Amino acid sequence: QQNLELAALRKKRTFKKFTYRGVDLDKLLDLNHEELMELVSARARRRFSRGLKRKPMALIKRLRKAKAAAKPMERPEGIKTHLRNMIIVPEMIGSVVGVYNGKVFNGIEIKPEMIGQIG
Repeated sequence: QQNLELAALRKKRTFKKFTYRGVDLDKLLDLNHEELMELVSARARRRFSRGLKRKPMALIKRLRKAKAAAKPMERPEGIKTHLRNMIIVPEMIGSVVGVYNGKVFNGIEIKPEMIGQIG
């Protein structure tokens, strides 16, 4: 019964199918880091090849945890961070991040159009 309700909610809203450099969103979520590296820009590729450090990995881990705690079809709780230069990966889509600008945390919902961008 719960699955039927979710399907009905999804059917109500139909959007344009999002693709990133010819790859649709469902396949983007299944890509590993090496396959994703081939799709992003040279600057992001260089950053990935040098390795994700402790702080970016901790942010991704906290975003995963917030998504898991959220109910289906609801926005997850916002996660505050000082990482303004983080590369947006497909796993982060749908998360809410509070990015510190030196004075306040600006809440940003991560959308598919932001994939591969730095900051």
